[in-house]
Amino acid sequence: MNNVGLLYVGAVLLVNGLMLLGRVPARSAGALNLFVGALQCVTPTVLIVRAGGDGDAILAASGLYLFGFTYLYVGVANLARLEPEGVGWFSLFVAGCAVVYAGLSFWRQGDPVFGVIWLAWALLWTLFFLVLGLGRQELTRFTGWAVVLLSQPTCTLPAFLAMTGAYRSNAGTGLLAAAAAVALVALAALLARSRGAETATPAPAAATTA
Repeated sequence: MNNVGLLYVGAVLLVNGLMLLGRVPARSAGALNLFVGALQCVTPTVLIVRAGGDGDAILAASGLYLFGFTYLYVGVANLARLEPEGVGWFSLFVAGCAVVYAGLSFWRQGDPVFGVIWLAWALLWTLFFLVLGLGRQELTRFTGWAVVLLSQPTCTLPAFLAMTGAYRSNAGTGLLAAAAAVALVALAALLARSRGAETATPAPAAATTA
């Protein structure tokens, strides 16, 4: 069930990245954030209830609330035209938790690919904090491109792979995932510096997981 939610997170991240790039109006993106945010809160609740006290299952589901709350917060903020600072500072909390979940993926769960994915999400939420919480508007375009480029490889692709039984995580695939993430972040930096596109005004946007 968590992979179903991850699939739709890829969609909302893509839309939010385009919002930061000024391609999608904030209010237009708000509805999708509410839909996915609700899904990402209902899903872990069901998983935890069905876990029967299994600590590993509860731990695996717990991270979903970080992103469910983010998307709900963004949806409400966009539709109600709230100031973005609250979303920004909450994003800092999410980024810190994402680093912890990355460590758990690497050293407790033996899943280096998802460890890399968690680190990518930590980067995105850190950027949300800088843009929305601290008002670093010069990072808006880079953040938008980073979200757009990382949304599908960190969400949609692993979701489809997991649901079709094709997901593999080992040292080799982990290194490949890390190299791909670094390359995409570098590409986002290059696109952010490209001429002919004005920096979008920062608006509450979300980003991430499962």
